[in-house]
Amino acid sequence: MSSSEQPLLKTPLHALHVELGAKMVPFAGYDMPVQYPSGILTEHLHTRAEAGLFDVSHMGQCWMSGPQAADIVESLTPGDIKTLAPGQQRYTQFTLPNGGIADDLMVSNAGDMLLLVVNAACKQDDFARLRQAAQGRARFETLDEHGLLALQGPHAVAALERVVPGVAQLKFMTGARFVWEGAGLYITRSGYTGEDGCEISVPADKTEALARALLAQPEVKPIGLGARDSLRLEAGLCLYGHDIDTESSPIEAGLLWSIPKHRRNTGGFPGDTVIIRQIAGGPPRRRVGILPEGRAPAREGTEIVDAAGTKIGVVTSGGFAPSLNRPIAMGYVGRDFAEAGTKVGLLVRGKALPAEIVKMPFVKKSYHKV
Repeated sequence: MSSSEQPLLKTPLHALHVELGAKMVPFAGYDMPVQYPSGILTEHLHTRAEAGLFDVSHMGQCWMSGPQAADIVESLTPGDIKTLAPGQQRYTQFTLPNGGIADDLMVSNAGDMLLLVVNAACKQDDFARLRQAAQGRARFETLDEHGLLALQGPHAVAALERVVPGVAQLKFMTGARFVWEGAGLYITRSGYTGEDGCEISVPADKTEALARALLAQPEVKPIGLGARDSLRLEAGLCLYGHDIDTESSPIEAGLLWSIPKHRRNTGGFPGDTVIIRQIAGGPPRRRVGILPEGRAPAREGTEIVDAAGTKIGVVTSGGFAPSLNRPIAMGYVGRDFAEAGTKVGLLVRGKALPAEIVKMPFVKKSYHKV
């Protein structure tokens, strides 16, 4: 069979998705729920108002242990991993010699190991990269027999606290081990919707039971990939393979905040020369937020033009924002056009529709930082 004919993989929640009436679609080699009968709009607004449960078990989970584990991860990323205290979590990227991004990931210090979560479409390459770097220096294992749930929304932690007591003590970008019905969990107060919430790593054979326990809480409803995408777009968060990729640097993507000051000076990661040069002199282009006028959405690949009709960039993510009841987009433009308030055109069906460059996020984030 060719790779395109390989059967789709299934997460531990596949049967539950079908039972709940989800519309299933292929995504990163998995059969995943894009929406449930209530629809994407309702799911999106419910997550913003209450709590939504997402199946993100297709993501790659792995761990590395040993005295050199942090040094190894720092050699592959521009993140500050060696000063990561037990219980802390950080966002970073695997960078390439050209300054581009091979993937973005979350790294947690679980005390005796580093836990990493990477994107589904990139995980086999990421695992190979980490395994090779760890050879003879650290122990590396993939968590193939684990599910991953994301519970997001202003009432997510209150709902989870009733099922797994103690999680409410976590602050944004921290994590800890918990036990639920004899199963060991690792829970971080994080997510990718702009809302407060948690991500829960759980053994595969307990994933469905935990999901059902969460869905039994009055605030919680199942949410598919469609609403996950519109939520992260409103929050101004990058989607790998769209807003960031092997040709975009962390500086172009507006991710300078994820690179600590000492690493901006010392480097020591793939593409450090390119990235440090862009930090000092500015990147040739920048990721920006875009507000189209009217109701027509600007989808991925839409050309961005200046007043004279000259192409200055391209939309990388775009669609309807349910929280704002209007279309929004993000994309890359030449740095001379990246200032908020700049008027641009979006080529939709051959016509340049008026739009404006704006700061992101489009919807204020609600993380629990204190």
